[in-house]
Amino acid sequence: QVHVVESGGGLVQAGGSLRLSCAASGLAFSSYSMGWFRQAPGKEREFVVVISWSITATYYADSVKGRFTISRDNAKNTVYLQMNNLKPEDTAVYYCAADRKYGSDWYINPRVLAYWGQGTQVTVSS
Repeated sequence: QVHVVESGGGLVQAGGSLRLSCAASGLAFSSYSMGWFRQAPGKEREFVVVISWSITATYYADSVKGRFTISRDNAKNTVYLQMNNLKPEDTAVYYCAADRKYGSDWYINPRVLAYWGQGTQVTVSS
């Protein structure tokens, strides 16, 4: 059984930083692309970033480019999202997802992605 579990959310002031973690089990982690999405209250889920299984490719949403950094440790079956210079508009529930594919589905049709976590709340105060 596959489990995807996010952690590291919390409350931070604007301009601050947080690091989210996503631990996956029950799958061949090093064969899966991993990514992050977020959903703010009253808004649709939004793609944030994806990293390929090989760690050689990443793709960021324009809204977070230059502020967020994704990384992964295949030995620990964990993917990280370092979020710097946080803004109030970054407030959302952040979700981790996993899929064997690395491609446009991540930002065009994320419903087809294989596995999702339950989310972790990030709140940025102004």
